[in-house]
Amino acid sequence: MDRSHEVEGLLTVAKLMCAAARTAPKAKGRDLLTTGILEGEPKRKVSAKMREIGEKTKQVFFIRDAANLDAAPAAVLLGTAMETMGLDFYCGLCGHPSCKATRESGGTCVFNGHDLGIAVGSAVSVAAAHHIDCRVMYSLGMAARDLGLPAPDLRIVIGIPLSVTGKNIFFDRENPKRPDES
Repeated sequence: MDRSHEVEGLLTVAKLMCAAARTAPKAKGRDLLTTGILEGEPKRKVSAKMREIGEKTKQVFFIRDAANLDAAPAAVLLGTAMETMGLDFYCGLCGHPSCKATRESGGTCVFNGHDLGIAVGSAVSVAAAHHIDCRVMYSLGMAARDLGLPAPDLRIVIGIPLSVTGKNIFFDRENPKRPDES
């Protein structure tokens, strides 16, 4: 049976997820978000990178998550530039005494990650509203970031693979055994 119409629907929702992430509230009104949709050959490269990271670090969840990405027709990538917000008010949440000290040390403004988290929440709410299965994956984001996706200047990237099947493929998953386990 041809299920291409279901995949077309999934890709439409992926675009809507990117739009929702874009319009999510941002600290100081500064939009440092980058969005992307991963499919085809770039998706295969990210999956291979996930396996490579899993084997190298012995963090087998990267390998498990790569199998999920292989089974998903597409994934949404959301990332943030790490430009310090420069709010210059009483904060210190980044561990530095001022925004100037954060900039000088190359540190990360807490509001970058905060804004990304809100964008991720907005995006997955769109998937949920359209009954498209998804899972927020740090592992997918790390591999994509290492490959310069969705843009080469991002320090934090989150990946959200999407699926439309009779059972959610992102749950009831088993980790493969680590190479050093018997």
